[in-house]
Amino acid sequence: MGAKYKRVLLKLSGEALAGEKGTGLDYSIITGICQSIKKCYDEGIEMGIVVGGGNFWRGRSSGAMDRTRADHIGMLATAMNALAVADILESVGCEVRVQTAITMQQVAEPYLRNRAVRHLQKGRIVIFGCGTGNPFFSTDTAATLRAAEIDADIILKATMVDGVYDKDPNKFDDAKKYDTLDFDEILAKDLKVMDMTAASMCRDNNIPILVFNLDNPDNIYKAVMGEDVGTFVSKK
Repeated sequence: MGAKYKRVLLKLSGEALAGEKGTGLDYSIITGICQSIKKCYDEGIEMGIVVGGGNFWRGRSSGAMDRTRADHIGMLATAMNALAVADILESVGCEVRVQTAITMQQVAEPYLRNRAVRHLQKGRIVIFGCGTGNPFFSTDTAATLRAAEIDADIILKATMVDGVYDKDPNKFDDAKKYDTLDFDEILAKDLKVMDMTAASMCRDNNIPILVFNLDNPDNIYKAVMGEDVGTFVSKK
């Protein structure tokens, strides 16, 4: 069976890279994630990756700090994660490029859409750091923006739960999991798939999302191959 998608945008949260520690980097966890990505790479899947920074910094918990400055610190946190993921991907045999929305040319390429697409066409994985490069926008919004720019077939959103629920499954035993959803339902019901800006962008640009659990890193490969591993969100 061949892959269902040719070009994908994988969104990895910073917390997913920290494992049970909750902060910093857990190399055994990241290695498992990268080995699953390598299986996609070996299938010829063109993959862009957007990483969050919550394992190092969360702007909303920065107290009285200026929001713009707090968000800039968060962008730098995502750059650290991008470099760490790139290093482990290279160690398992992938060719990788890191591009950042804030210029730091000594450590990464500046984000250029045409260059990113060229890398993908040449079979390289491209990791996008620093979000959109702007404060007040989440890395979910960055994932949506990059997916639209590189013309990705789908956004794969790897999370800590196995899909989208009508309420928090960690707090409510009767939480109902959705197999499929449309963006209008997400926006109307304020379901916590991603922030509203990102959800609106996905709807307006007709980019589907698959939300799945990263507890089993192989779900990344299964998602690319079209297996039923989470909640599929699309436009009506």
